[in-house]
Amino acid sequence: MQTDRNFKTLPKMLHVMDSGAFTDRFKGISKEELVTWKEKEREVLSAVTGVKKLLDIANKELSKDFKFKYEVLDVEKPESGIIRKKVLLTIDADTCIPMYVVEPRESIKGTFLALSGHQSGGKAAVAGVRDDTKVAERIDFYNYDYGLKLARLGFVAICPDPRGFGERRDLEFQPEDLLSCTCRNISNMAIPMGLSVIGLNVYDLIRIIDFIYESKKWDTQNLGCLGFSGGGMQALFLSAIDERVKMTFISGYMYGYRESLMELHNNCSCNYVPGLWEKLDMGDIGSLIAPRPLFIQSSRDDHLNGKRGIENVNAQVEIIRKAYELMGSSDALSHDIREGDHHFYDEPLGETIDSFLKRQ
Repeated sequence: MQTDRNFKTLPKMLHVMDSGAFTDRFKGISKEELVTWKEKEREVLSAVTGVKKLLDIANKELSKDFKFKYEVLDVEKPESGIIRKKVLLTIDADTCIPMYVVEPRESIKGTFLALSGHQSGGKAAVAGVRDDTKVAERIDFYNYDYGLKLARLGFVAICPDPRGFGERRDLEFQPEDLLSCTCRNISNMAIPMGLSVIGLNVYDLIRIIDFIYESKKWDTQNLGCLGFSGGGMQALFLSAIDERVKMTFISGYMYGYRESLMELHNNCSCNYVPGLWEKLDMGDIGSLIAPRPLFIQSSRDDHLNGKRGIENVNAQVEIIRKAYELMGSSDALSHDIREGDHHFYDEPLGETIDSFLKRQ
């Protein structure tokens, strides 16, 4: 039944937000102040997401002789010059990550973590696996197979299942549809423990990077990450926290929290981190990546941009731009605005990555 009165919660939440959000935003004017701020806020971000807690537990419990377990389950050749391996990587006592590793046979230029978001089947779409009809449709609709495209360009693409996606959907709540996710169920478990879905995913990715460095299987000099939508969220948080990521490509995930996640509060639970908005907006998190190469891709009509549309995005990019200017690395930040809705635009991907390599 509709009523003339306002019984909604959103007005109160917006009032609270406007009364004291983003209190840790950078307020200095010098490079030295920015460097100090970045060190502090990297710790803040690691703490509020739960990444610090997860790393502390791992460091305490994993013995010095702990060995990552890298198990190759299947090897196929999706096309000439490309090898796609299905792999299980054990990163701690109770975490095993299914992933595809898509490799060019020769002329390897570097390594990318190719990170998936919603409507992907997890690793499947990113690695270009078309066995499931719905996943194949999403690949074509979103241009989701950027892991395979990275391999075509000469990069090793590591495509893991995020928590709640693909083979990592919690079995008790796992729908038959491979495009579904169980983020809400994971969030329900995580939040009371001071954790978050994104914190769990970033922890996993940090451990994957640990494995890359320890095993020396792939190049670390040109180590990047690329993600669309929820994969862009992972790329943003990972690169902000872990400076071993040398270059970052974020597509379809850069906008102000007020309009895109408070006003549009029906988004997936994986977007929501307890206490985060008290401290930082999305542009502030992006500022932690400076001066490393950062490429942001936005769609003008993306429904996630909020009521102001691309202006909500531009405001956050400006926050990041100021950090890059103070660090003396303005040319390491690019913002590409495409016409259309929520999609990954894969042209000119090769030229974009080549520009990354030149800016390192």
